[in-house]
Amino acid sequence: MSKTAQSERLHISFVGRRNVGKSSLMNKFIGQDLVIVSDMPGTTTDPVKKAMELLPFGPVVLIDTAGIDDIGELGMKRIDKTTKIISESDFALLVLDSQTKLSPEEISLVNNLNSLEIPFLIVINKSDLGINYELITALKELKYNYHSVSCSTNEGIYELKEKVSLLLPNEEDQPLVGDLIKQHDIIVLVVPIDLGAPKGRLIMPQVQTIRESLDEDAIVVVAKDKELRAALNKLNQSPKLVVTDSQAIMRVSADVPDEIPLTTFSILMARYKGDLAEYVNGIRRIEELKNGDKVLIAEACSHHAQEDDIGRVKIPRWLRLHTKKNLEIDVVNGHDYPNNLHEYKLIVHCGGCTLTRKMMQTRIKQAKYVGVPIVNYGLAISYMHGAIPRALEPFPEAIDVWNRISPTL
Repeated sequence: MSKTAQSERLHISFVGRRNVGKSSLMNKFIGQDLVIVSDMPGTTTDPVKKAMELLPFGPVVLIDTAGIDDIGELGMKRIDKTTKIISESDFALLVLDSQTKLSPEEISLVNNLNSLEIPFLIVINKSDLGINYELITALKELKYNYHSVSCSTNEGIYELKEKVSLLLPNEEDQPLVGDLIKQHDIIVLVVPIDLGAPKGRLIMPQVQTIRESLDEDAIVVVAKDKELRAALNKLNQSPKLVVTDSQAIMRVSADVPDEIPLTTFSILMARYKGDLAEYVNGIRRIEELKNGDKVLIAEACSHHAQEDDIGRVKIPRWLRLHTKKNLEIDVVNGHDYPNNLHEYKLIVHCGGCTLTRKMMQTRIKQAKYVGVPIVNYGLAISYMHGAIPRALEPFPEAIDVWNRISPTL
C-alpha cells in the first residue's frame, strides 16, 4: 500500500439516496467488506473513508456517505455532512437503483455537482434485476454519463474501476518548490526545533519540500535557525533559495543576504494548496481592523494546544499588538467553518497541510462567497514581522498583488 498522505490523494465520494447500494459498491470497489451493509435504509451515518491504489491512475481516497434523502433531525445533519463531503470531493459516483426512476433529490444532486464543477459518473446498481429502459432513456436525454453494475453478481465492477481511472481529473500538478529550483541548485531549509516541533520527526510541509527538491535533483541543506549562518558560510556557492519557518523569518532574514531569495514553508503551502494572490490581498484587511471586529483563526486539523500555541496564543497576540485594537478573536479547528462566518472581518487560516487542494479551494470560495477576506498563517506572520515583501519575491504573481495594495497600507 502506498504511503501517500490522504491530503495528497484524489477523493472519490459515493453518493445517492438511501438503500441504493452505495456501501455495497464501495466494498466491491476496494475488494473487501469495509463498510457495513444492510437492507435497512440509513445504515451509513458518518462518512467512511478508505485509501487505495486505483490502477492505473494511482492513490485515491474513497468516501461512503449517508443518503441524500435521509429523514428526521439526525437525517438532516447527515445530509449536511454528505453535502460538505461532496463539495470537497474531486470526483463523485452517483449511485442509482436500477428499479427506480430518477428522483428530484438525484436531479438536484447532479445540478449541485455541475455548479461545483465536480466531475461525476452515474452508476446504475442492481442491474441483475433487469434493465429499466425508462431510467436509461432519461439519463440519455439529459446526456449523463452512466455505467451499469451488479454488486450481487460483480457484473461491471472491474469495468467501472477502469472507467473511473480514465475519468478522474488529472490536472497538472501545482509544484510546491520544484519550479523554483533545478538540478544541482542548493536549497537551504531552516527548521527550528522548539516546543512546537514534533518529537523525532519533521512536519509535513518540511518533508514535502525536501522530497520535491530531491526529485528535481537539487542539493538540500537542512539546518536549525541557530546554525544557519554557519551553514551558509560553509557553502562554496550561494543557495538558489532559502525556506524557513514563518516564526523564524526575522531571525533568518538577518542571516540571509538580500540577493538570496527567501520565503517560508507556509507561503509555499499557500501557493501549493491555496490561492497565494488571494491571501496577499487579504493582508490589507489586517490594517482595516477596528475595535470590536471579529477575527477567525481557522485550523484544519485538531491537535493538543501547547502553552504558546501558534493559532490560539501567538497569532492573536501579534494581531492585537500590530493593530493596537481590541479584537474579538475566535479559534475553530476541524474541516468546518462556523455558521456565522459572515460576521467575521478576517479569516487567518492554517497552511492546510492535512487538507486536499480541493478542500482548501472550497474553504477559500466559502470565504469569498460571504465576503470575508482570508489570509494564511505564514502570510499574516511574515507581514506583521516586517518580512513582506521579501518573502514574496520568489513569486511574481504575489508581488504584483502586493505592489497594488501596498500603497494603501
